Amino acid sequence: MDAAQQASLKGGSGIVGNADQGGARQVTLIEREIWDEVSRALRATVEPVMRRANLLVSGVRLADAGGRVLRVGACRIRIRGETKPCERMDEACEGLHAALAPRWGGGAYGEVLDDGEITVGDVVHWE
Repeated sequence: MDAAQQASLKGGSGIVGNADQGGARQVTLIEREIWDEVSRALRATVEPVMRRANLLVSGVRLADAGGRVLRVGACRIRIRGETKPCERMDEACEGLHAALAPRWGGGAYGEVLDDGEITVGDVVHWE
């Protein structure tokens, strides 16, 4: 996973150039606030890229958001469900899998509804 400052999204497909295209799991998201909390609890410097999610969002709660529509900049993403962390998280940092398991800590996945560009710093909010 490589961090990027912007990405192109295509409705019904996902992030342009990403391996996962189509289906319900076009984009994966994690919350900055939960990530920071987990890092503090583990007393480790854990970079968000270790989670291998597509988008790191802040200021919105993803827990129990299935069916809701999240606006990221000019694009909308319908949240389809919870992304459960896998055991491979412990390869990045011992204890990370268990720390992300509760309360949608592993994030969410969804489908892209609109074509458009998103950029780091775009406003994120529920519709």
